[in-house]
Amino acid sequence: MQLSRSASRRLVRASALYDLFLTAGFATPWTFALVHGHLSGLNVALGGGALPAFTPFHMLFACLMGSIVLVWSVLRILEPTTRLGRFDGTGRFLFSLWMAWCLYVTGEPLLWLFIVPEFAWGVAQWWKVEN
Repeated sequence: MQLSRSASRRLVRASALYDLFLTAGFATPWTFALVHGHLSGLNVALGGGALPAFTPFHMLFACLMGSIVLVWSVLRILEPTTRLGRFDGTGRFLFSLWMAWCLYVTGEPLLWLFIVPEFAWGVAQWWKVEN
């Protein structure tokens, strides 16, 4: 089974919109503080522990990641090419790998809510596209 070029473009754009909405809260220290609280509560509701508090140094890295993902999302919304989808898919496999490592080390159930869609978007964007 192959994706048509137009289906591939829609897929790349959909993954970018998913990223935009999921990561927008990571872009500033103020929004991340809110997101962190919600993620911590969700992890507890799933049977895990409260997430550790972030220092400003941790927050810096969360916001750097959020900011670059927002820029990358806008690029893929404006130019949803198969090529960019392949790069994004590769990045998603890397993100999935590090999330799986963290799941292995911590056992926190919240991570499943990120690993599964992240890996699925990666697979979908590496699907064969017709010429």
